[in-house]
Amino acid sequence: MLIGIPKEIFPGENRVAQIPAGIQALLSAGFEVVVQEGAGSNAHYHDDEYRNCGASIAPDAAALYAQADIILKVRQPLASEAELLREDQTLICLLDAWFNQPLIKTLAERKVRSFALEFIPRTTRAQSMDVLSSMGAISGYRSVLAGAMALPQYFPMLMTAAGTIHPARVFVIGAGVAGLMAISTARRLGAVVEAYDTRAEVREQVESLGAKFVEFDLPQEDSKNTGGYATQKSEEFYRKQREQMTIKVSQADLVITTAAIPGKTSPVLITKDMLHYMKKGSVIVDLAAERGGNVEGTVANEKVYLDGVTIIGYVDHAGRVPVHASQLLTKNITTFLLNMAADGQLNVNMEDDIVAATLITEAGEIKHAALKAQIEKE
Repeated sequence: MLIGIPKEIFPGENRVAQIPAGIQALLSAGFEVVVQEGAGSNAHYHDDEYRNCGASIAPDAAALYAQADIILKVRQPLASEAELLREDQTLICLLDAWFNQPLIKTLAERKVRSFALEFIPRTTRAQSMDVLSSMGAISGYRSVLAGAMALPQYFPMLMTAAGTIHPARVFVIGAGVAGLMAISTARRLGAVVEAYDTRAEVREQVESLGAKFVEFDLPQEDSKNTGGYATQKSEEFYRKQREQMTIKVSQADLVITTAAIPGKTSPVLITKDMLHYMKKGSVIVDLAAERGGNVEGTVANEKVYLDGVTIIGYVDHAGRVPVHASQLLTKNITTFLLNMAADGQLNVNMEDDIVAATLITEAGEIKHAALKAQIEKE
């Protein structure tokens, strides 16, 4: 079978689904590989590197889609790309399926077999395939750098002849993959860091990174029952959380919010009223901006100023580190694909929990039960 690697056309997307170093693993598994001309250029990988690794180069997207049996992408196809997909072709990418229902219908109508990488379960066996964790770690790292650049003060404590500079205070809301990376990065830069999470079991991880774990008088949850993801709470829970969080937010120079719920809009953790109590010149980096944001006033892909506070709502943090982001994606996607491969052919085994969790459309049908039910309901 022939694997196609197209150039990403999603606005602002710099990553590529396979870097040259990953081509050999696909060839060794019995596949052939074709890469669209310029597919890796935004991630600083050139066509000659792909050729030298054994891939062929297609002049444009139409030529690539026309010949490839399997399409490996980073982002979901836009309308112009969906038109190029054909019956029985296999698509593997981040489909953002909960929020792209028209696309899912189109894929079913075109009888495309599609897999959504964001649905990979957070299990031990799937760790090397977990795209969200790989990209979340980069986003957590990049969020601190973005916040530090916007903050009008030093991060570390400095003792100089002109006086002592006190370290920046950072408050991280959510100690998942992104939050933990944000904590470790802020600590490396010399900040005093505090973190909060509804899951009590992450306290040890937070403290091992040198941060203080903050507790509020609120019910806690067990991530073992939620697959490691945040869950939607009642409005009363969020109201009490905001009340208790106001003091910590007001003390921070930089706040990083990471609360995203699969298939739902992001919960509002910081209101405009809370912004009023924050220090003038302080910064918030909202990593949940793509789905409405954890901060009232966040604008996706923009930096805004409200009540003396800078709110950064960039949604492409991982794409701003395209070399290593693409390297990690290559490992994740290749491992996912080879889990279904034998002698250069796909073996879609629905007894495999990873396959069953990620298969979205096949043979003209929507196979993901919860997604199908939501689409039919609407």
